Amino acid sequence: MNTNAFALRHIGPRENDQQSMLETIGIDSLDQLIYETIPDDIRLKNNLDLDEPMTEHEYLLHIHELSKKNKAYKTYIGLGYHPTILPAVIQRNILENPGWYTAYTPYQAEIAQGRLEALLNFQTMVIELTGMEIANASLLDESTAAAEAMSLLFAVRARDQKKAGINKFFISEDVLPQTLSLLETRALPIGIELVIGKESEFDFSQEFFGALLQYPGKHGQVTDIKSFIEEANSNNIKVAVAADILSLVKLEAPGKFGADVVVGTTQRFGIPMGYGGPHAAYFATKEAYKRDIPGRIIGVTKDVNDNRALRMALQTREQHIKRDKATSNICTAQVLLAVMASMYAVYHGPKGLKFIANSVHNKTVALEKALNDLGYEQENTSYFDTLQIKAKAKSIKKIATAKKVNLYYPNKNTVTISINETTSIRDLNYLISVFAEAADKKTIKIKDLEEANHIAENLQRQSEFLTSEVFNTYHSETELMRYIKFLERKDLALNQSMISLGSCTMKLNAASEMLPLSIFKWANIHPFVPAKQAKGYLTVLKELEDQLTEITGFAATSLQPNSGAQGEFAGLMVIKAYHESRGDHHRNICLIPSSAHGTNPASAVMAGMKVVVTKSTEKGNIDVDDLREKAELHKDNLSCLMVTYPSTHGVYESAIKEITKIIHDNGGQVYMDGANMNAQVGLTNPGQIGADVCHLNLHKTFAIPHGGGGPGVGPICVAKQLVPFLPGNPVVKTGGKKAISAISAAPFGSSLVCLISYGYIKMLGAEGLTESTKIAILNANYIKKRLEGSFDTLYSGERGRAAHEMIVDCRPFKANGIEVSDIAKRLMDYGFHAPTVSFPVAGTLMIEPTESESKAELDRFCDAMISIKNEIDSVSKDEPNNVLKNAPHTLEMITANEWNLPYTREKAAFPLNYVKNNKFWPSVRRVDDAFGDRNLVCSCAPIEDYIEA
Repeated sequence: MNTNAFALRHIGPRENDQQSMLETIGIDSLDQLIYETIPDDIRLKNNLDLDEPMTEHEYLLHIHELSKKNKAYKTYIGLGYHPTILPAVIQRNILENPGWYTAYTPYQAEIAQGRLEALLNFQTMVIELTGMEIANASLLDESTAAAEAMSLLFAVRARDQKKAGINKFFISEDVLPQTLSLLETRALPIGIELVIGKESEFDFSQEFFGALLQYPGKHGQVTDIKSFIEEANSNNIKVAVAADILSLVKLEAPGKFGADVVVGTTQRFGIPMGYGGPHAAYFATKEAYKRDIPGRIIGVTKDVNDNRALRMALQTREQHIKRDKATSNICTAQVLLAVMASMYAVYHGPKGLKFIANSVHNKTVALEKALNDLGYEQENTSYFDTLQIKAKAKSIKKIATAKKVNLYYPNKNTVTISINETTSIRDLNYLISVFAEAADKKTIKIKDLEEANHIAENLQRQSEFLTSEVFNTYHSETELMRYIKFLERKDLALNQSMISLGSCTMKLNAASEMLPLSIFKWANIHPFVPAKQAKGYLTVLKELEDQLTEITGFAATSLQPNSGAQGEFAGLMVIKAYHESRGDHHRNICLIPSSAHGTNPASAVMAGMKVVVTKSTEKGNIDVDDLREKAELHKDNLSCLMVTYPSTHGVYESAIKEITKIIHDNGGQVYMDGANMNAQVGLTNPGQIGADVCHLNLHKTFAIPHGGGGPGVGPICVAKQLVPFLPGNPVVKTGGKKAISAISAAPFGSSLVCLISYGYIKMLGAEGLTESTKIAILNANYIKKRLEGSFDTLYSGERGRAAHEMIVDCRPFKANGIEVSDIAKRLMDYGFHAPTVSFPVAGTLMIEPTESESKAELDRFCDAMISIKNEIDSVSKDEPNNVLKNAPHTLEMITANEWNLPYTREKAAFPLNYVKNNKFWPSVRRVDDAFGDRNLVCSCAPIEDYIEA
């Protein structure tokens, strides 16, 4: 046994366990199981062409050596990205802590109260800094948040009779270039006309439904947004503001001026640049628009004992309910990054943030004075941290680059400099020496800083912020460390037990994959540095693209989309561009099976397509006859089919090649949703089944951790004819020769976490990746067999096998008064997170164990499920006071003096012996969702409430 092999550490069942599991299933070999599971006509004939696998030790040496190819120059580029100081207490206790990074989205609120509280802190921080009434729990990046703001205002205008039919949206020319590119991507398909111009020249005509301002502008000027918003409001034009969150410590909150939406990034709150991400964007708006907010909102409610409890409110899984009527296709957040940013605010508090913001501003003012003394003219009349210097860009750039300094050069006569919290007086003096050399003058030395304020008086901050107790308590490292641990103990993550969520693939996030995220030269590279300074990154990203292209059987890959939903949208926009390049502008029909993930129809509508739903058979497969009929009916306008493979029902549909041929024969392209790629790698692939584009969830199949609900990465891989249309970026050239405009803000999306997937593939190699897929299928079929007799599996393949996941039917238990949600809550008492509840079929559980779980853990889970089935058999509809309806049981319940329930405390809390060894206690009882939606509260109570109490 090669104990250096990473596959041995990644894959759960040992060889002897695998043999025992095969015997339980009733089969001789793993190869026989795969033969009976995957249709032969889609099986790969050759092994993947990948490098030989590295050991963990070899990989860490390799990735460290590659990091040296990145040049960490002093960077003052700005444009939405800034060097930051990540407090070590947050780095060690959150970013590097599996208790935080391996948790899943908080759909089961009772075992997610810790990260829900951290996200409530995030929302409170955003609400108070922006002056708005409501905020969500983060979005993907500032540019996509700005696009969501535009979409929200467009939707709101549709309900205003005076604005019906109006489709013009004004964008200030001061908006970040990547944001403008992304707005262009989003506007065209849904019929919005963008008008770009100077704020000072806008005529506030009734032809506009909305406007977007940048605060401060991309080159640092703080414009009079107060006057603009007031005039826009008087003309019934809604205004969105993209605001730098650190500047809001000194600038008055846009909400105080009447803004309708405020968006931005929280990257400045201690999050490393990471060559573009991941970073948590923020989105805040008026309560009147709460039903239109994209993403997730964390709300305050109560549990059955009337204790305060938190949960996801309103849009918990709105795509699955509203589908093509959803407000957005975004069903994720950047939870891990939002938690870190919120903790930055908790650690520093309002006084600390004021100190940091004042320091940044004072350094900027001191730098301006020194440059003025050298004879340079600074053009910004009101600014926070960025100077716009009139100078010969070419000569400054030559000297700055030689001195390892990155500035930004908007044109040949302008240089901009953005100061950040890492900038020291020594750094300022070094900067000044660059300009002195260019002017051929003796340099000027700054010795100390003076208090200054170069912000227009009517825009200076007057309103208070971060008044809640949580932002005014934990300012020593000891206190913050304990607060983080206090929250962590309320959350069940992969470091506690298996999380068997179907379609979500909660596999091992190996420490060796995670460690490089903390290496300085990976974490601290600006996404817009010259390519020569990012050779390490460009090497990794190119190789990862090549690896994913090989795995999917396609021709090229774009890493830019930074979530699965973004990948869906990107894939559809590439298909749209392909059709239009051939003169087929009319092709806008998207066929989507009824079983598809809810983001599919939402993405199609965002891409300007019309959704036509196709039927499923009784066995859960695509109804091929219905598909053929609809493809032929719409052949003149058919754009594409969106299909998930294996199906969302956990089955390898044998007709998949026939299905893709039908679409191609009728002029369409095939988009494959990569949610279930964990059942394909090394055994089949999207190219083999006849797809033209797929997105991959790197946070599923390729081991990026879910982080409590983000970060995710959703790259797209495409066939040869779609390569020219892969998405570009306005600052750094990337994408195809006929690239569509940006899908995400950064050229390569969330580059930092792509290191994880790169390492995963490097260490497993072709054989390890293929073995992982086989064991994922083995583990699923083992659970299926063990649960036989207790739970019926809803769908199986033609030979009775499941893919890597299965759906078990809980609907028959309604006869006993038991709902699927009761089973989900009862599993908490057994120490498990529930599988996926009621998707894609109401009243069911979708179970996916992944290859990383050992036989012992699978057995514990199966024992728990079988025990719960016995409990179901012993209860009746007439007696709802039972162990399932009362689940989960908290420590407070079990230790209370009184116990009036008709079963023992032991049965409630320790239903099986193994639970006693490692008991996880839910921190609240069952949460009241309806109360929370009726009484939406999405921020912490102000400190006055605590004082009064």
